[in-house]
Amino acid sequence: MNPPDQPAISVAAIEHLTARRQALVEQIGRVVIGQAEIIDNTLLTLFAGGHALITGVPGLAKTLLIRTLSQAVDLQFNRIQFTPDLMPSDITGTDVLEEDPESGRRRQVFLPGPVFANLILADEINRTPPKTQAAMLETMQERQVTVGGKTYPLPRPFHVFATQNPIEQEGTYVLPEAQADRFMFCLNTTYPSLSEEERVVRETTGTTQAAITPVITGPELIEMQRLVRSVPVSDEVIAYAVRLVSRTRPETAEAPAYIREFVRWGASPRASQFLVLGAKARAATTGRLCADDEGIRHVARQVLRHRINPNFNARAQKVTVESLIDRLLKDVPLR
Repeated sequence: MNPPDQPAISVAAIEHLTARRQALVEQIGRVVIGQAEIIDNTLLTLFAGGHALITGVPGLAKTLLIRTLSQAVDLQFNRIQFTPDLMPSDITGTDVLEEDPESGRRRQVFLPGPVFANLILADEINRTPPKTQAAMLETMQERQVTVGGKTYPLPRPFHVFATQNPIEQEGTYVLPEAQADRFMFCLNTTYPSLSEEERVVRETTGTTQAAITPVITGPELIEMQRLVRSVPVSDEVIAYAVRLVSRTRPETAEAPAYIREFVRWGASPRASQFLVLGAKARAATTGRLCADDEGIRHVARQVLRHRINPNFNARAQKVTVESLIDRLLKDVPLR
């Protein structure tokens, strides 16, 4: 049964959500060419109420995708360009002294930072030191900011979509594990096909520019996120998600030999939560009334790839995290 504070699941509600999702795909597709998988996973993140980390070399439309999404969902959008000299207060805001025009006395007033928006693009987040990256921890988990001992709630809905360059590039920092764990998904962008790149060049070097029409409002999105959380999930599916995550931890008795050989540490319980939440979002956006094993497997790579930390032996033998996840999906039984 659904908790009393959550909307009831109905065919009509699921069909409405599916239609809105398709409308979003169509609007985004007017600007972003190709990248169908990235768009799909970005929308799963949105409907699940999570955050996503998007990795890829510059020039693959990561920023364009999030900006276009904000226009299609009619959300307040802010872009934060992460640079080596960025300070935490440049993100969260700071207290400033202001003179009261009536009394002439000075008073302390909080000046909100750019994080006070519905949709945040943390652009090139790994080009700033970990001290500044840590400013995002409270915002992403508690959806609030604490400055000078006072706590300020962030607007709802609130989502962080961060882009990062490959860590092999010059001037990048490794994202702290605690912060990486806050992201529901880690998405990898790839180069477009030849035909897609030809279309990109053709449509972006002319005089016309596609216009985006909002198809979802912020309050409507919040209701859809509540609907996603109301999607039923069986105990067996939850057990499969937990079993899959537990096998990523080399210190557990259930861990396969290859996990013990190649992994320093595995995924936290957040991974189990996000697997189930992702499966619910997958079910709702594809017109199904309950989450299933297929949904867990569909989001497993996105949920686990930034939570499994390979050891030196894995790097020396060129064993990738993706290959380890593929082996787990093959080996871990559904029941």
